[in-house]
Amino acid sequence: MPKQTESGTTLADIGEKELINRLKVFMPIGQTEDDTAQIASEGKHLLINTDVLVEGIHFSEKTTSPNDVGWKAITSNISDLASSGVEQIIGVTVGLIAPPKTTWDWIENVYKGMNSALNQFGGNLLGGDCSVGHQRLLAVTAIGTLGTLRLHRSHALPGDQLIVSGPHGLSRLGLALLLSENQTELDQLSSQIKAEAIRIHQRPNPPLKALKTLESCKPKELPWRAGGTDSSDGLLEAVNSLCSSSNCQAVLDLNQLPRRKQWPSGQNFDEWCLNGGEDYELVLSLPSKWARALLQALPSSQKIGFMRNGPPHPVWKDGTKIKKPKTTFEHF
Repeated sequence: MPKQTESGTTLADIGEKELINRLKVFMPIGQTEDDTAQIASEGKHLLINTDVLVEGIHFSEKTTSPNDVGWKAITSNISDLASSGVEQIIGVTVGLIAPPKTTWDWIENVYKGMNSALNQFGGNLLGGDCSVGHQRLLAVTAIGTLGTLRLHRSHALPGDQLIVSGPHGLSRLGLALLLSENQTELDQLSSQIKAEAIRIHQRPNPPLKALKTLESCKPKELPWRAGGTDSSDGLLEAVNSLCSSSNCQAVLDLNQLPRRKQWPSGQNFDEWCLNGGEDYELVLSLPSKWARALLQALPSSQKIGFMRNGPPHPVWKDGTKIKKPKTTFEHF
C-alpha cells in the first residue's frame, strides 16, 4: 500500500512507472507502449505548436484549480493552431514536471481537465514524458492539419483592416478579481461581468468557431490571403507581431478598443484591454471586403484599425507610437 499524506497519495509514493500506468486511461490503447506516436497525415500539411505552463508564472493554487490548469494547457495550444488556420486537431503530447510531494489527485485532475478540452475541441492525448522537478510544469505540443486558409503574421498588407474576433481584457480582469487587486475599482462591477471574467480567465475557449466563420464568409473573388495571430500575449503584442512580420504599420483608435459591452471606463481597464493577455481571440489583417463580411457574420468581431506603409510598429491615429508599459509580462 502506498503511503498516505494529508493531501493523498504523492508521486514519491507511486513512482514513475505507476504514474505512467495511471495516465494510460487518458490515452488511446497502446499509446504508452512506445517512445513515439505514429500519426497519419493523409498527405496534408501539419501544424505543430508547443506551449509551456509554469506554476507561479501561468497558474497558481490561488487562481486556478488543477482541472482548469489542464483545460488551459490544451486550449492555449489549440488557440495557436486556430490562429494558423487549423482544420483538424490530431492530438497533443504532454511533458510533465512535478516535485515528488505532488499528489496524484492533482495530477489526475489536471489530466481530466485536458481530456475535457480535447473531448470538446478535438484530438487525443498521444503521450509525452514526465520528470521530477522543483516546481510543477506542463509542456504541451499540439498537432493539427492545415486547412484552406494559412493564417500567418507575415501575410498582412497595407490597406488591410484590423479585425479582432471578440472583446479583450476579461481574462486580466478575472485574474485581478481572483487576486483581489484594485478592490475599490472592481466593487463597481456587476456580478455578471465578474463571473464572466473569472470563467474566461480559468477556462478560455480557443477561437475555432471564429476561424470557421472567417473561412466561410470570404468573398469568392478574393484570394486566400490573410494576416493573423492570436492575442494570448495581449492585443498590442499581437498587433505588433503583425507589424514586424509583415513590415507594415498598424493604426489603432483608442475609441475602437475591443471592449466588452458595459466595460467600465478608466486607465486600468483600457490597459487590461490592450495588454492584459490570455484573451485567445483572433487578431486579423484582412482585405476590406473580407473584413466587412466578417463583421457581419461574426457579431462578436470588431474593427480596431488598419494597416498602412510605415515603420513596422503600432501607432495611434494621431501618429503617436504605442509603447508597451513596463508592467507588461515578459518571459525573460
